[in-house]
Amino acid sequence: MHTQIKKKISAFLLSLVALFMFAAPAYVNIGTANSAANFGLEDAKTINVSGEEATEASVKTTIAKIVNTALGFLGILAVIIIIYAGFKWMTASGNEDQVADAKKMLMQAVIGLTIIFLGYVITSFVVNQLQETVGNA
Repeated sequence: MHTQIKKKISAFLLSLVALFMFAAPAYVNIGTANSAANFGLEDAKTINVSGEEATEASVKTTIAKIVNTALGFLGILAVIIIIYAGFKWMTASGNEDQVADAKKMLMQAVIGLTIIFLGYVITSFVVNQLQETVGNA
């Protein structure tokens, strides 16, 4: 019975990760403030189809988008681990080993989430400083 519960939880988490993997990039945007309202049409206007070299600003923006997407995915994964650790703790039924494992997992996930958040803050700061220093050209 315990194995069936683990299989169901694993299937649920896998489907949740797959859902976020395909849905999260649609919400990641580093562009204009009202870019959610234009459904990415402003970004589509700036796509380089002429075959010319990309400008430095577009390279910075592309790198920032990739880093933000990766950090967003890692943040979602950390939250899923936190939820799983909480579920493991709540279903421990007084088993001290499972409670200890859940506490350890929960603490590690919170530390990971903190590192991911700090990575996002540092990345945003560096990209903003580069844009101010070099310019948006």
